Amino acid sequence: MRKALVYLMLFLFTTLSFATEKKMSDTQTKVKLTTSLGAIVIQLNNEKAPISAANFATYVKEGFYNGTIFHRVIPGFMAQGGGFDTGFNQKSTNPTIQNEADNGLKNTRGSLAMARTNAPHSASSQFFINYKDNSFLDHTSPTPSGWGYAVFGEVIEGMDVVDAMAKQPTGNRGGHQDVPKTDIVIETAEIIE
Repeated sequence: MRKALVYLMLFLFTTLSFATEKKMSDTQTKVKLTTSLGAIVIQLNNEKAPISAANFATYVKEGFYNGTIFHRVIPGFMAQGGGFDTGFNQKSTNPTIQNEADNGLKNTRGSLAMARTNAPHSASSQFFINYKDNSFLDHTSPTPSGWGYAVFGEVIEGMDVVDAMAKQPTGNRGGHQDVPKTDIVIETAEIIE
């Protein structure tokens, strides 16, 4: 009887440990972007931004970001990518997603947020990394002007690479401004944890 109780306790402890590990890993997805300037590691926040994080992870798994560029880089503001290939052709995307900017996460330095048009729920594949605290991009109200930009992760390694992007000369290309004159390519994007 005592032996059976010990086995039962071991089984429950192992099951609870596995469940806790799984829950922690569900909120700690890490993505590595290997760029032409170096590697950037991003930790997604699956707990507070489940839709945006899952959307980004889906694009990563599909290989969508491989060969795309950071097509808009504004020093002191942000670096945007995830939509254009090296020929500056806009890639076809999956359907747009619900804006999660009301999740409590802020557009602080190193945070990763969904790019979108003026329509609040128009984000698809494009994202940006904040160079500084950009509180004016945060959610203030569920109105067209107050929705903000949904933060769903943060750079945990390679912010020096992101900073190096801001030192690249930019210009106009295909009707777009602030485009790096030398392509900053996401060579590969992969989930590493």
